[in-house]
Amino acid sequence: MPTLLGKNRECLIQSDEAEKFKSNVSEWAEKLDVETKEIHLRSMKNKWASLSRNGRLTFNTELLEMEREFCDYVIVHELLHMKVPNHGKLFKSLMLAFLPDWERYSERLKVDR
Repeated sequence: MPTLLGKNRECLIQSDEAEKFKSNVSEWAEKLDVETKEIHLRSMKNKWASLSRNGRLTFNTELLEMEREFCDYVIVHELLHMKVPNHGKLFKSLMLAFLPDWERYSERLKVDR
């Protein structure tokens, strides 16, 4: 049975990882020239992330345990939807410009999901 101290340490580690992740989102938002209003992390069963109409970004907490490159793919994907609402040619061109290997990450995330 985990001790209270152990649970508190685990929460602190997860909180630190969440802050690092949110900082990464903000850095990408600056690079992509988009403005984030809210950034949230929560458990999601069927999605890696979502973007609401009012600009609220929500990311799956599972991303906190994944490699940085996969996180970057999900982050850039969602942030680009602030500029381009679909997955057409412009969206794919922008993904390629910012993440040249984006298709590899896209396929991997589909498999992992």
